[in-house]
Amino acid sequence: MVGSFVFEAELRHQLGKGASRRLRHAGKVPAVLYGGGGEPVSLLLDHHKVVKNLENEATYSHVLTIRFDGREENAILKAVQRHPAKPVVMHLDFQRVSAADKIRVHVPLHFINQESSVGVKKGGVVSHGMVDVEVDCLPKDLPEYIEVDLAQVDIGGIIHLSDLKLPAGVEIHALAQGVGHDLPVASVHAPRAAEGGEGGAG
Repeated sequence: MVGSFVFEAELRHQLGKGASRRLRHAGKVPAVLYGGGGEPVSLLLDHHKVVKNLENEATYSHVLTIRFDGREENAILKAVQRHPAKPVVMHLDFQRVSAADKIRVHVPLHFINQESSVGVKKGGVVSHGMVDVEVDCLPKDLPEYIEVDLAQVDIGGIIHLSDLKLPAGVEIHALAQGVGHDLPVASVHAPRAAEGGEGGAG
């Protein structure tokens, strides 16, 4: 979904660490928009609105609309710098996107049918090897998330990156680097402390 999330911004004229500190005190988040053959642009966003947008995980895997100075640009969110101790967003990096150029984005994984999986029904426990996956695709093909179906996974079973069902036009970046990068996404293993006398609950 291209441009379904909108970030309202303004041009930032005061640069430097001291200015950034003052702007953050005033409830602003410094940001930069770069790439796509254009010049980098320094921006300011409202902290409260940024935090609200970032609460939605889809913000990280959508093409966003950045509005500033009377114009709009499509971009993806490449980096979020947060304060180590406070719930404060310190800086945002946006990368411009073009409809004709592939982008590389981390897309969330949604695990489905965990409770009803073959292995879990036998008492197995699900382990997640990762929570998102890096994909390459055109902006129009960018998925909001990728499902990992655990329904048929038995105890001892593993789902690897190559087992994921991908939408058309989407490739997993790691798999392009060779078979050694076909990492485990999720597995079902026997309970660590399997009790000896398991009496069935009536």
